[in-house]
Amino acid sequence: MATLGVVLAGGLARRMGGGDKPMREIGGRTILNHVLERFAPQCDGLVLNANGDPARFAAFGLPVVADTVADNPGPLAGVLAALDWAAENRPQARWVVSVAGDCPFLPRDLVSRFHDARLREDAQLAVASSGGRSHPVIGLWNVGLRGDLRHALVEEDLRKIDRWTARYRLATVSWPTEPVDPFFNANTVEDLSEAEELAKLVSG
Repeated sequence: MATLGVVLAGGLARRMGGGDKPMREIGGRTILNHVLERFAPQCDGLVLNANGDPARFAAFGLPVVADTVADNPGPLAGVLAALDWAAENRPQARWVVSVAGDCPFLPRDLVSRFHDARLREDAQLAVASSGGRSHPVIGLWNVGLRGDLRHALVEEDLRKIDRWTARYRLATVSWPTEPVDPFFNANTVEDLSEAEELAKLVSG
């Protein structure tokens, strides 16, 4: 299935003193570099979702898609922006997979396992989990649902991802947390230090 990937890269890193979290470094490379290395080979094209000046991501050579809903309503707005971009620019892509821009250890089988679960469970959407915890930002989205999502965001002021996904047939796909939780995300300076150590346990 043709699948567009979107990296939600708009986090403000308030707990790290501001700036773009994906541009912080682990092992001498940006977190975003780590994300793209693992995620890009799984997708039929990638976009970054971020607001503000797109030039700060110019070195990555990817389209930067801003939210199309006002007032920074959160990651669902980034998902919607990617669904809209796919419909307009990649009409053959019926699916979008979103990942957080601060997850440097993403599984290399993320997209394939999402599609396997979707087909097996006749699901409309899929989300990731690990260690008994759901990660709704890491998800598989049907481009055909973008009108419903826009209505939920604009007309209903809905913000929580799991409240929206609960309306649909949802597959939850679980990954092991050893040797490293693939959905570890770097939110603080301490997390960056931990990520440096975890990176030594992850090959490639």
